[in-house]
Amino acid sequence: QVQLVESGGGLVQAGGSLRLSCAASGRTFRSQVWGWFRQAPGKERAFVAAITWSGTITDYADSDEGRFTISRDNAKNTVYLQMRSLKPEDTAVYYCAATQSGYSGPYYSLTGYVYWGQGTQVTVSS
Repeated sequence: QVQLVESGGGLVQAGGSLRLSCAASGRTFRSQVWGWFRQAPGKERAFVAAITWSGTITDYADSDEGRFTISRDNAKNTVYLQMRSLKPEDTAVYYCAATQSGYSGPYYSLTGYVYWGQGTQVTVSS
C-alpha cells in the first residue's frame, strides 16, 4: 500500500505562484508513475501532470504546459507541482496519485492510477 499526502494549497491572487507537495509513504516502487490531477466544482477530475520515478519522463496537460512544472525528490519520496501565472480557472482541488508498479501509460489516464491522496484546495482569486 502507498499513502499519499498533499500539501501546499491555499488562496492566491491571479498571476501568483504555489508549490504543491505530495509525500508518499508505504511501499513505493521505482517503476511507478506519479501524477497530479485536479477537480473543479461541477467538473470531472482532469489530468495536470505526471512524472516517472526516474524523473526522465514528464507529461503535461496542454493547458498547463509552460506554467506548471512537476518534479520529484526520491530521497524524500516527494513529488512537487510548481504552479506559476495562476488563473482563476486553475481553482480546484488538486490530487496526487500513483500507479501500480510497471505502469507504462498513458500517463494522462485516471484509470491508470490506483493510489490517491485526499486532495488540497487551490483557490485563485481574480
